[in-house]
Amino acid sequence: MRELPNPTFALSPLSLPRGLLHRPVEYFQSNSQTQPATIERGALVVSWAKHQDEVRQVQRLRYRVFAEEMGARLSSPVPGHDIDLFDNYCEHLLVRDQASAEVVGTYRLLTPVQARRVGSTYSDLEFDLTRLRGLRERMVELGRSCVHPDYRTGGVIMALWGALADFMVRNKLDTMIGCASIPMLHNGIASGDVAASIWQQLRATHLAPIEHQVRPRLPLPVEQLDSSLLVEPPALIKGYLRLGAKILGAPAWDPDFNTADLPMLMRINDLPQRYRKHFLGNDAG
Repeated sequence: MRELPNPTFALSPLSLPRGLLHRPVEYFQSNSQTQPATIERGALVVSWAKHQDEVRQVQRLRYRVFAEEMGARLSSPVPGHDIDLFDNYCEHLLVRDQASAEVVGTYRLLTPVQARRVGSTYSDLEFDLTRLRGLRERMVELGRSCVHPDYRTGGVIMALWGALADFMVRNKLDTMIGCASIPMLHNGIASGDVAASIWQQLRATHLAPIEHQVRPRLPLPVEQLDSSLLVEPPALIKGYLRLGAKILGAPAWDPDFNTADLPMLMRINDLPQRYRKHFLGNDAG
């Protein structure tokens, strides 16, 4: 089992506070009608990947979600894995079902030091981030977020967010950016109308101030699409917005993942008070 290189920061100990990570998944599913009661689940356990085989487990989950479920065209040196050049520079956060030891959720984090080493962030490939240069010293990029299809009832993503908030505060980082994806496949039809409609809704309510707005390198042609559909944003984007996130500009088109990607920014200081208390506990101001 090969140890990963030393991370940029000492990995924040995942204090499993506030009861969140030790509760069985059924706790988060009590109001859900989508999960069969016959499936037994253990507690959710959050950790940082410390060995290469753990990263491989994460990459297999990502492949299952992005390629097999969403139809992304992935070029990978290892069949059945989602691997790109940023993986070796990132810290990988993962959630396991304690009963099965299966990885059921993940995020990857690219810290400011590692972003300088690799030469950019993933978001830089999709957007001109010139206006964010003043934020980069304390800015982490979040990416490749995914959850196993059997666990999409809230518990996994809340556990990940709690660990992310802890990492940011402990390492004196205050800004998170990333690309939030909107699938181009809707009701079996490939179309950008849904993404264009979501963009038109969110630009009116959650657009960042001009000094932080960015430009897509390959824009989704929203002017040529029907942007009048009454559709809701994906659950993850709605979650980000509840946490105080802002949309940084118009969506980019990612042809490999067949998604429209919205640039988003979250700052610790913008967390609503109830989420600050939930995720940060005694650190909440």
